[in-house]
Amino acid sequence: MSLDLSLHARAARSGYCYLRFYRWTPSCLSFGRHEPALKRYDRGRIAELGIDTVRRPTGGRAVWHAGELTYAVAAPEAAMGSLREAYHQIHLTIAAGLQALGAPVQLAPAGRSVPLDAGACFSAATGGEVVRDASKVVGSAQLRSDGALLQHGSVLLDDDQSLVRDVSIGPAELPDVQPLSQILGRPADWEEVALTIRDAATPWGEWATLDEAGLLAESEAQASRFRDPAWTWQR
Repeated sequence: MSLDLSLHARAARSGYCYLRFYRWTPSCLSFGRHEPALKRYDRGRIAELGIDTVRRPTGGRAVWHAGELTYAVAAPEAAMGSLREAYHQIHLTIAAGLQALGAPVQLAPAGRSVPLDAGACFSAATGGEVVRDASKVVGSAQLRSDGALLQHGSVLLDDDQSLVRDVSIGPAELPDVQPLSQILGRPADWEEVALTIRDAATPWGEWATLDEAGLLAESEAQASRFRDPAWTWQR
């Protein structure tokens, strides 16, 4: 999370767009920045199962990071327009990448936003998200500050997000999802998916070469916040 926040700061300073892909080791349950996690999820049960947790700097709702590919886009606001325009452009690019793999995905029609206390990120699709029929394939959330945006998203490869339901307080519906491997009828390799989406993003313009050592140093300066349970379970 601190690396992505550092990319956001880089985008604000440099004027470049950045696209990052990664997986989580170990698997992790992440909460949206303003999500009422204490109200929605069973902290004791999560600890009992030995599940790592973190709170993202971006918004949205809980995501179980296992059997998925996480992406992060950091860009100046001016490069992608309004929140709705940027959301559409990023999802259109991801959909094009998945379509190139043979997945018949599309963007969900415009609709009302889902409230933060409505459960898992994948419990329902909102307008503009990447879906197959009415089922989500990609879940995303965005942060805007200091003239730049950071958008996080999860591309489901072979997980159904049922763990989020299992650690919820009270009754919760099974998320309505279609993992990419199910759609393709074959295993979805994370590197193949990442490279295909990257290729679809080529029209975004020139890619910057990162100073990785400098970025790591910047991110370490703020990493303690994301390691702190007081941040993760602040609400």
